[in-house]
This record gives sequence, structure tokens and C-alpha cells, in this order.
Amino acid sequence: MTGRGVGAAGSLLMIVLVAVNLRPAVAAVGPVLTEIRDAFGLSGAAAGALTTLPVVFFGSYGLVAPFLRRAPRGETLLVSAMALLVAGLLLRLLDAPFPLFAGSLAAGIAISIGNIAIPAIIKRDHPDDITTVTALYTVAITVGASAASGAAVPVEDAFDATWRLPLGLLAVPAALAGLLWLPRARRAAHAARSAAPAPVARGTAARVWRSPLAWHVTVFMGLQSLLAYVSLGWIPTICQDRGMDETSAGYVLALVSAVQAAGSLAVPVLVRRTRDQRPLVPAIAAVSLIGFAGITWAPIGSVWVWTVVLGFGQGLGFATALSFIGLRAHDAQAAAQLSGMAQGVGYVIAALGPLGIGALHDATGGWTVPMTAVLLVCVAMTLPGLAAGRLRTVGGTTAPADGASDGVNTSMSGHIPT
Repeated sequence: MTGRGVGAAGSLLMIVLVAVNLRPAVAAVGPVLTEIRDAFGLSGAAAGALTTLPVVFFGSYGLVAPFLRRAPRGETLLVSAMALLVAGLLLRLLDAPFPLFAGSLAAGIAISIGNIAIPAIIKRDHPDDITTVTALYTVAITVGASAASGAAVPVEDAFDATWRLPLGLLAVPAALAGLLWLPRARRAAHAARSAAPAPVARGTAARVWRSPLAWHVTVFMGLQSLLAYVSLGWIPTICQDRGMDETSAGYVLALVSAVQAAGSLAVPVLVRRTRDQRPLVPAIAAVSLIGFAGITWAPIGSVWVWTVVLGFGQGLGFATALSFIGLRAHDAQAAAQLSGMAQGVGYVIAALGPLGIGALHDATGGWTVPMTAVLLVCVAMTLPGLAAGRLRTVGGTTAPADGASDGVNTSMSGHIPT
């Protein structure tokens, strides 16, 4: 293997190590949410806020980044993210509602830093393999989420402990990932001492934020993420309300997360067979709609079938949304800005999901109205998705072509990096 190959493989491994820590802080809460709710006397809306709060801030760094005078290196960002994540995970173990929610907030901010930094690192280090590396990145995220949600209740039962043990153990892999990235962050800091840090390109940021294409990518990211966090926050509760025990309901969520890996890996394969990504979008919407409907209303004995369907659709959606960031960005600098915008605004949209579903459930006393709203979101996300799937890029300095809106380059060929 060449030195470049070793470097690329090392970069990919390091990305995976961070990725497995970017969802457990939320995913592990769902299976024990009823227990947490009872322990603190939380309402349905407040319980939904416990999973919503981190999601609200999943893209918070992306909203701040365009205003920074200097752009931190990705390596530095990831070490900082893991350190803050460890602090947030430990804080919410304290026996009071305030640190519970404050720790969730800190975890959400930490995850936002990783969320924003990694797509730009992929564009920088793997420009010819964007969809493949993004698929592996999303697989690592889903594996982390699946392991955390599936193990939460069994770990609690095995040690005759409370919900604090499985949630507290999540700090261990986060600390390990931060320590493993630390040498790279130090090397990046050493290199920065001999050269001025790269400034944030405000012109690129302005072009991205004014671009209709960038907004299509952002809204699609937000709506598919909203569906994902409804799953994380409420699928176990729905299953328990339909008669499942707590452990089995946790396994349902774990299976949703696990099958997402297959959906993510299918994206680079399918992209090679199509001119652009538009054919993926209606398929994502349809499969997700069928999965949600089956889990909610089909006979409870068939829930595992609909869980697989939903997980596959969400894996397709997540990998496609993240791939849009690299594929629609003109260069690595534009990718950093588009990543910040798509995830900064997108996760604010996503955060409305668990909170809104909790409020609708409280208001109606059942799942018919809230889950009907979820199905409408499945249909609605096709519109921005189809627009985001066209072969165009945003963030370049070239003049608009073929009537494209300002900042959008439509001159790229039909070749799509994979």
C-alpha cells in the first residue's frame, strides 16, 4: 500500500472512531425514557425535549462558524468535540433535572462540532470517494446508535442498576476517540504555527447562504433528520404502548439503527447506476412512510418487518443527505460552509420532530394524529430532495450558467465521485 493509501485509510479509520460517538448520547435515551420520565416526573413534552434538546444544537456550530475570524482545523474541532461530549454525558448523571437537561445541551453542542467538521474533512481528504466514504461514515454513526439503544436496558438489568449506568458508560468510547485524535490535532497546531490560519471565506459563505440549491439541501437534511429523531425518541414508547416490554422495545430501536447501515451502503451502489441522485428521493420517502405506518398500525407481531423497512429507508435518507453536502459543494471550503448551513438549520428543523410528536400525543392521548403528521413529512421531503439531487454545485466563483441562480455552477459533468 502506498503512503497516500495508508494516509487515506488512517483518515477513514479516525473518522469512523468519531462517528460511532455521534448518536449514542441520544439513541440510548429512548429505551430508558419511560424510566427517566417517571424518576423526574416529566410530562410528555418535557420527555420529548430531553431527546430534542441535543438535536436542536446538533448543527449549532455550523451557525456560528461563518462568523469566526479564523477557521479552526478539523482535527482540533474533533478533539474539542469529544472532550465536551464526555463532560455533557457525565453531567446529566447528576440527580437533578437541571444537570440532566444541561448535560444533554452540552452533548448536543459537542455532536454539532463533529457533525460539521467531518463532511468537510471527507471533501478535503477523500475528494474522489465522497459517496463511499460518506456511506461508511453513516454506517459508523448507525452502528453506534444501534449498539447504544440495544444495550441500554440489558446493561441496566445485568448490573441491577438504574438508567445512569448505561448512559454514563457512553463517556468511555468518546474519551478514547478524543485521545486518539489528539496527536493529529497537535500536528495540525504545530503546522499552524509556521503559517497563518486559513481565514473563513466570507464570500463563499455568502454565496452558499444565498443559494436556492443550498436551501434545498438544507431542508431535505432537516426533514429526513426529523424522521430519524422521531424514531430515536418515540419508537420504543410507541411499541411499549402497543404492549411490548421495555427490553423488546429497545431492540426494535436497535434494529432500526442497525438496518440503516444497509441503507447507507446501498447509496454509493445506486448512485453509480443513475445520472444524478433524484431517483433516490421518492424511494426514500416511500420506504420511510411504509415503515412508520407498519410500526404504528400493523399487527404488533409484524413490527420487526416494518422495523427493517423503516431502518433501510432512513439509512438511504441519511447517507443521501450527507452526500449532497460533498456532491453539491464546489470545493472543500464550500463544503465546510454548506455542511454548517445544512446541519445548522437542518437539525433545528429536525428538533421539531420529537417535541412536536410528544405535544401531539399529550393533546390527543394517542398515536394516530402524531404519526399521521409523520407520514405527511415523508411526502413533503420529496420536493427539496428532488431539487437537491440535480447535478449542480454551489459555492464556486464562476458566473451562473444556463439560467442557474447566483453562486450555482451547472457545468459539472455527469460523473459523480464515489
